[in-house]
Amino acid sequence: MDEVKSLVSAVRNGLAALADPVKAPSMRAYMKSEMPFLGVASPPRAALLKQVYAEHSLPDRVSFSTAVLTLWREADFREERYAAIALSGHRAYTRWQDGDLLGLYEEMIVTGAWWDYVDEVAIRRVGPILRAEPETVTPLMLTWAYDEDLWRRRTAVICQVGAKAATDTELLTRAVEANIDDREFFLRKGIGWALREYAKTEPDWVRAFVTAHPALSTLSRKEALKHLGG
Repeated sequence: MDEVKSLVSAVRNGLAALADPVKAPSMRAYMKSEMPFLGVASPPRAALLKQVYAEHSLPDRVSFSTAVLTLWREADFREERYAAIALSGHRAYTRWQDGDLLGLYEEMIVTGAWWDYVDEVAIRRVGPILRAEPETVTPLMLTWAYDEDLWRRRTAVICQVGAKAATDTELLTRAVEANIDDREFFLRKGIGWALREYAKTEPDWVRAFVTAHPALSTLSRKEALKHLGG
């Protein structure tokens, strides 16, 4: 696929041109990343990708998925994976955001296995598909809530962050309850985050939930009640 090769090459060459080897080590250390960084900060990276994706359109779903996965799987630097995530959510391809992409997003979640990748995919990719296709995605999120993989579980907990009144409180409840005893920081923080965000819409619901779940960790409870005076 010439369109895919052209886009991928443009991304890689553009990122390489922006690379800052002085910044790269500190960025890698901050993110605790096994994969090295090029040292490209977010604003110039976003500007580059906006231009590249405008100049290199993808004609169909197959080329779109292939380009995302090529950038993701063949990445030598973390910024290339950020580019894959950005491409996956590009507005030009909104029409392909449906349940057929869940396998792609699952791969990114499991192989990414760190919050900077997973949170964006969980909230801005899986979340909207969940709200559009609840009959398909809700059972999957309930399965993920009990999965052995930490990042599938975190996705099930946080995928409704920002959903506001569209939040499925039964799904949120079951995802939290499935992980309430887990001592993993990213789950406890994720639970608190999910509840804190929903508290902006339904503060009384969140207060009642916290009261009804004394097994919530101190971290989860503190985060959930952060703006509620708790």
